[in-house]
Amino acid sequence: MEFEEASRQLMDMFKRGEAILVLSDLTVLELQEAPVDVRAVLDEVPEAHREYVELTEEAAILAQHYIDAGVIGAAKRVDAQHIAIATINRVEVLVSWNFRHIVNLQRIRGYNSVHLLHGYPLLEIRTPEEVLSYEEE
Repeated sequence: MEFEEASRQLMDMFKRGEAILVLSDLTVLELQEAPVDVRAVLDEVPEAHREYVELTEEAAILAQHYIDAGVIGAAKRVDAQHIAIATINRVEVLVSWNFRHIVNLQRIRGYNSVHLLHGYPLLEIRTPEEVLSYEEE
């Protein structure tokens, strides 16, 4: 799989406590439908290295602002909600492989323009490869 190595390295960072894995209630629900081996990887991250956040009314309203601004379509409301939850909770970096609706320069600019308009901070949205630490050679 093209992204498997970067994803494994990122999960290793969470396991070691080099980064905190922030999980929304939406992500937890999505993972219930994931294959057992995918859920098992998450189970290897110690609870001390996890933080849980929820879809609040504030996040739902912010997600609607993305839709109203044309950043993302209403059919992808859950993706908008993921972005809003991360923003409301001041997550340092939202990491995703969803290039169509999340890790996409045009959309990132759109999300962040909505953030500025409504008084929220900019959100870093990156792929796992972009957040890995690389040793200097």
